[in-house]
Amino acid sequence: MAKRNTNEAGSSTGLRADVLRVLGVLKAATADQIQRLSSPHLTYRHTLKKTAAARKEARTASHRGALNDLRRHGLSVDGGRTRGGEEVRLLTKDGLAAAGLELDRGPEEMGGMPKSAGRSGASHAMTVNETVIAMIRPKPDLDLVAGEPAEAIAAAQAAVDAPDGIGTIASYATEVALPSTGTWKNPGVGGAWADIVLTAPEAGLPLLFIEADNCTEEAPLIAGKFDKYMRHFHRTVKDTDGQDKPMWRTRWSAPEPRWGDATHPPVLLVFNQIGKRPALNQMEKVAALTREHWQGQWADGGFRIYNGKMPIVATTLDLLREHGPAGPAFWRFGREDRQNLFDAIGNPRRDAALARRAEERRSRLAQEAAEREAQRPVCEDCGQKFTDDRWKASTVVDWGRGDSHPNLCDDCKTRALAAERQAEQAERERQEQERQEAEAAQDSKAGGWLGRWRS
Repeated sequence: MAKRNTNEAGSSTGLRADVLRVLGVLKAATADQIQRLSSPHLTYRHTLKKTAAARKEARTASHRGALNDLRRHGLSVDGGRTRGGEEVRLLTKDGLAAAGLELDRGPEEMGGMPKSAGRSGASHAMTVNETVIAMIRPKPDLDLVAGEPAEAIAAAQAAVDAPDGIGTIASYATEVALPSTGTWKNPGVGGAWADIVLTAPEAGLPLLFIEADNCTEEAPLIAGKFDKYMRHFHRTVKDTDGQDKPMWRTRWSAPEPRWGDATHPPVLLVFNQIGKRPALNQMEKVAALTREHWQGQWADGGFRIYNGKMPIVATTLDLLREHGPAGPAFWRFGREDRQNLFDAIGNPRRDAALARRAEERRSRLAQEAAEREAQRPVCEDCGQKFTDDRWKASTVVDWGRGDSHPNLCDDCKTRALAAERQAEQAERERQEQERQEAEAAQDSKAGGWLGRWRS
């Protein structure tokens, strides 16, 4: 009973922890968004309810209960309503600290509160949240959908079979300061604030900054954000080893740049068509205004290098929802066609050109090796090919003398030399025997003459 009094809505510890993790990242969210991120299987439950509102009411009931219990504990507060009338929940200072424990993050890693949270429908915060959901593409546990109508199971199966998203909620952070002055904890005026930071090295994406826009801001204001990003990327500080290092590298890990292509971290710009400014026009205007930050230079091999530049990629929330990170939803400023996220932030033409060069080098080395093998001498005795050492030794000229047996391999040369030495020894022995026999014959003659002389 005491537990029920403490958590009157009856939420479990695990459920409240899930809510804290989501709110710790998003800072302001609806029960619907929290449910889709932490319990995606519920999206395919309660399908027999007659209306969409009734289905949402049923599938979000447990998370609304957890939010109410967190509010009673002083960890969350009401943050107004979205333009669609949904309740927005925010974390309190104590709630942010509790979420940090769940996420294993220090206070300086938790980020700030979202822009206009709880005011004017929190439209920007909602777009940030929907961007995170579209990037993660949470997949339901099919075991938890068992027993639902066939249509619901088929929809859940389709979600499972769809291309994966990137990371989990713990891979993301929102409202992260990128100071051009000041410190991480106390950033100075004029620095950038990243709407979203994604770190998912396990997915091949060690670091990605994401900006969300509702098509309400003018293009020069959006472009000005990238000036702030570049100021942060150019800032260096002393690392623990006493060496100057880009400030961002003291917080996030990323691989060292590849040959000739030392780029800054990529930034993804996601447009949500809420405002009156057409998203595609906004992309083109921002691209033109930020050209100095992203434009590369042509290199030999038919590709560009982006040394000292910032890859800027744009998409719409609708395209991101439809295709996910693995689909052709992303336009890299300076390129013509849409690509998947990894190709868009990367340099596939360079990778292909370098792969061709490597293959050409391997082919050239293989051809040279084949030609050399064709020239390799063969032992005229046993027919075996010379080793490299034997081949080299057979051609060495030492003080005007060549190899004694240049046409034989090591083993046959050893045997030949042994046979020659044996023959020489036999010849010496024969000659010695002949000498001894000649001396004996001479001594015999001398002995006969002496005997006759004495007689």
